Amino acid sequence: MLRVFIIFCFSLYIANASEFHRSISSSPNRINPLLATDSASSAIADWLFDGLVKFDKNAKIVPALAKSWKFENNTTLIFKLRDNVKWHDGVKFSAKDVLYTYNLLNSKKITTPYSSDFKEVKSVSLIDDYTLKVVYKKPYFKALSIWMMGILPKHLWEKEKNPMQSKLNKFAIGTGPYKMTKAFEVNKKIELVANKDYFEGAPKIDKIIYHYVGDPSTEFLMLKAKQLDIGGLSPLQVNRQLNKDFKQNFNIYERASNGYTYMGLNLRKAPFNNPKVREAIALAINKQELIDLLFFSHGKKCYGPFMPGTNAYPKDLKPLHYNPKKAKEILKSLGYTKEHPLSFTITTNTGNDIRVKAVEIIQQQLLKVGVKAKIRVMEWQAFLNTVVFPRNFDAVVLGWSLGLIPDAYSIWHSDGDKKGGFNFVGYHNKKVDNLIVKAKSEIDSKKFGKIYQEIFKTIVNDHPYIFLYIPNSITAVSKKVKGVEPSIIGIEHNFIHWEIRD
Repeated sequence: MLRVFIIFCFSLYIANASEFHRSISSSPNRINPLLATDSASSAIADWLFDGLVKFDKNAKIVPALAKSWKFENNTTLIFKLRDNVKWHDGVKFSAKDVLYTYNLLNSKKITTPYSSDFKEVKSVSLIDDYTLKVVYKKPYFKALSIWMMGILPKHLWEKEKNPMQSKLNKFAIGTGPYKMTKAFEVNKKIELVANKDYFEGAPKIDKIIYHYVGDPSTEFLMLKAKQLDIGGLSPLQVNRQLNKDFKQNFNIYERASNGYTYMGLNLRKAPFNNPKVREAIALAINKQELIDLLFFSHGKKCYGPFMPGTNAYPKDLKPLHYNPKKAKEILKSLGYTKEHPLSFTITTNTGNDIRVKAVEIIQQQLLKVGVKAKIRVMEWQAFLNTVVFPRNFDAVVLGWSLGLIPDAYSIWHSDGDKKGGFNFVGYHNKKVDNLIVKAKSEIDSKKFGKIYQEIFKTIVNDHPYIFLYIPNSITAVSKKVKGVEPSIIGIEHNFIHWEIRD
């Protein structure tokens, strides 16, 4: 009788186990935080692995596997690690795992772009099983944030002769809130189960199921059919394709995405080497019209190179607003007339319909102030190899991603104006160069933010780019899911506290 009762209770638990269904557009390559360079691999690895620190909902760095830290001086960082963390196989986590991960990252056994983040680290050593000492070659603004990298279990990985081809890249063992039950298979669904021993508390949702979905339209159909509990939406879908039933079953969350679109001007050549010409073009472009026409108003005006809401974004910013009358006055003062108008070519790439439409709208906006812009659209690789990198353009329309901790060096420092560099508009400003270098050695986040706010305002006043728009990221989440808290870093920062209630 007791056996029957136990079986009944187990069956009841299985029946009541909560499942969260979502899509993945491609199969992971390697579920390993050191090797996950594609979005699918990173998406899965983020559930399985923890770093020493992480971002909270306000984009502030807070403890994760580390319970605390302190800077002994501006080049020495001491981490105190948690002593209550277990790997998914039950073995205890310790500082030895962190040291092993760091050594593997910098070894010849693996090839990974993430090792560049650690180039300023001089040494990592153990003080005891739960205390770690990191010494930097010089003060480094990423001294803390680089340790968001996921940590690997030494007791498993030290046995692997070829980490790049290890079976542990398919069946990963971490410390994270979810764990795998079997190795993933290409183009098959992936199931993750809650780690009941997770050091921050067991997740309330028992299982995450990733369904392989090859295209966004299929994902949308599955979302409408309630086969998925979360999914991204396009502005067109939000405005034109959501019925009453969808809105009754899903909450819609909207925030600025982590990327912006801009028009970069070639500062090496006339007329763009004249800052007044750049200002006139900036005044002639109606950013709100671009957002309204391209995204059905689901977007925000972009005023500069760093993410709004972070400490790098100046609160006292006085942005330049759309003013075609003033644009005409400036152009007239520079000698441009109907008979001799300002004219140039805007180049962008195929494969991005939104970007091409944006250029067409800009062309019409510029025409209203007497500027004649021609449009050139090219295949992506040809665009990069014959236009962007050789600096063979008047103006280009492109986009950059936005990070919570910006690094302006590659795009905005004069050193980036070289073959293969990302400062391809040829922006040179000694003040900005000095501030960027100063910020790289600032370990105090508030002081770092103030420096970057000054960089932001200086760049904006120079108009090397016409900063255009930041599209909104729109996400639908089933109303069965409770506990969602939107934030600057996205809605899933507190996923372990989400729960499903029918």
